[in-house]
Amino acid sequence: MDYVDESSSVPDWIIEYPALLSYFQQIGIDYSCGGKSLGVACCERGLDAVEVIRQCEQLLRSSNHA
Repeated sequence: MDYVDESSSVPDWIIEYPALLSYFQQIGIDYSCGGKSLGVACCERGLDAVEVIRQCEQLLRSSNHA
């Protein structure tokens, strides 16, 4: 996860890791959110951004995309 972090926009996450689109949809984060950072999108949904990133890393490792 070298290119994106909590301050990266949600669209940047999807561009870098398209496999995460379904996960973001599952947790209610809209990838076309106007370019909001993942941190802001998580805050708006009441989610812990650190935990969301941890889950993303786990999903990517399990699918061999990390």
